[in-house]
Amino acid sequence: MVRVGLTTERLVRAGAELADEAGFDEVTVSALARRFDVKVASLYSHVRNSQDLRTRIALLALEELADRASDALAGRAGKDALSALANVYRDYAHEHPGRYAAAQLRLDPETAAASAGVRHAQMTRAILRGYDLAEPDRTHAVRLLGSVFHGYVSLELGGGFSHSAPDTDETWTRVLDALDALLRTWPAA
Repeated sequence: MVRVGLTTERLVRAGAELADEAGFDEVTVSALARRFDVKVASLYSHVRNSQDLRTRIALLALEELADRASDALAGRAGKDALSALANVYRDYAHEHPGRYAAAQLRLDPETAAASAGVRHAQMTRAILRGYDLAEPDRTHAVRLLGSVFHGYVSLELGGGFSHSAPDTDETWTRVLDALDALLRTWPAA
């Protein structure tokens, strides 16, 4: 067999591409070996197993998302920042559905604490400072935003809104308007 210049980074990127093409659930070391036309054993010097590969793809996706979000949020505040963050998630999910699914992978606490997931939470909390929310309401709001963004995008990607009017872009705009209004008038405990 011809050597193909395998590196861990190359394998992870190829796994991310495979996730986008076939779905994150289809990413295995065996599938990746077929993609490179090499024996499965030749990949084990770069990744321990399929779970290690999937974790590395999740970390890549979290990093890519955090970088995009950071760029999109620069110089923005309030609803403008809220919309920018939301649109980063939605756009990324549409462009990279497999990677987006990977970003939802449950990581062990140590890996999660060292991941770009921490940056996501920090950016969301920074946006919420503009809405003057104190703890524990800020944490509740972080969870609300994550739930709404992920829920909407997941339903949209699954075709859940494709059967009726209005257009999903119009609904998305209204959802963001509603979130902004809710955050500005957060209910007292």
